[in-house]
Amino acid sequence: MKLNSSYKSLLLLLLVVLVQFLHYPVFVSAECTCEPEDEEGVNKSQALKLKFISISVILTASAIGVCLPILGRNIPALHPDSNVFSVVKSFAAGVILATGFIHILPDAFDDLTSPCLKEHPWHDFPFTGFIAMVSAMLTLMADSSATGYYRRSELKKKLSHNRDETKVGATLGDDEQEAGCKMEVNTHTTHGHAHGSSLSSSADMLLRHKVITQVLELGILVHSVIIGVAVGVSQSPSTIRPLMGALAFHQLFEGLGLGGCIAQAKFNAKYVIWMCAFFALTTPAGVGIGIGITNVYSETSPTALIVQGVMNAAAAGILIYMSLVDLLAAIFMDPKLQERGWLQFGSYVSLFLGAGAMSLIAKWA
Repeated sequence: MKLNSSYKSLLLLLLVVLVQFLHYPVFVSAECTCEPEDEEGVNKSQALKLKFISISVILTASAIGVCLPILGRNIPALHPDSNVFSVVKSFAAGVILATGFIHILPDAFDDLTSPCLKEHPWHDFPFTGFIAMVSAMLTLMADSSATGYYRRSELKKKLSHNRDETKVGATLGDDEQEAGCKMEVNTHTTHGHAHGSSLSSSADMLLRHKVITQVLELGILVHSVIIGVAVGVSQSPSTIRPLMGALAFHQLFEGLGLGGCIAQAKFNAKYVIWMCAFFALTTPAGVGIGIGITNVYSETSPTALIVQGVMNAAAAGILIYMSLVDLLAAIFMDPKLQERGWLQFGSYVSLFLGAGAMSLIAKWA
């Protein structure tokens, strides 16, 4: 799958660029006009121990969250086609929606409207909303382009296969063989009218799940690195402790949402492992980056604020678009759900529980 390799390259490039930007404040710290706020109860040695503990805790929570829906495919009640899974998907979509609106977007507004940034142009224009809007539109374009690419590729394969069959049929000169072929074609045509549309619909749905999963993980990873760095650069144990617990639940719930999408996409085993590992390791990697740049990183540096704000705004646009358009719309417009009132109501409740739980976590993270 060509998109898989390009997707991997894009993610690696994203992390490299982010690391470079996070190191860049070292060279521009002299330009910063704002002094970082002193953290209460600074204790570098104890903070370092808690950071290493947080790496293991967050890694475990992330792995459990993203793997549960995938392993649940072997349990009938949690199979992607089951009613229970529809309720679980609603919860996960609510989590992702709240992540975009409650966790990421406010941080982006704080960063890009900080008094540490120059009055012009940062206070002359609502850059946060603009970047989130453009990010959502670019996500739509990527979503549509990737789906179109897959469909064109499948169409070319079908046309090529049909031409090959035509050439084979042309070499058969025997009347009896020709008659037999006609009967077989008629039989297949009849079945094709009955089942062709459902097969095509099934293939299209699987294709959509693949594209949705890859774009969704990209948006999640951008934010995961940033929140990991926030833990890694802190020198206050009293700040790290609540963050560690809150981020563990944050990654657990977010992993459930991503894992549900991965389960529906039906990637091969190798690619599933790769995607799960990348999600589980990204936030701990961010913590590691934060530990490495603790002594030179200034969270009030203009460059740091701009980079964090822009990336958070872009991630918020991606996640809000994905949760509303690709997840919630697909769930609640599904005829299977609309035909069952109890399932529809259960999904509504699950949606509010997911969004509510993730919103509550924002009190600490």
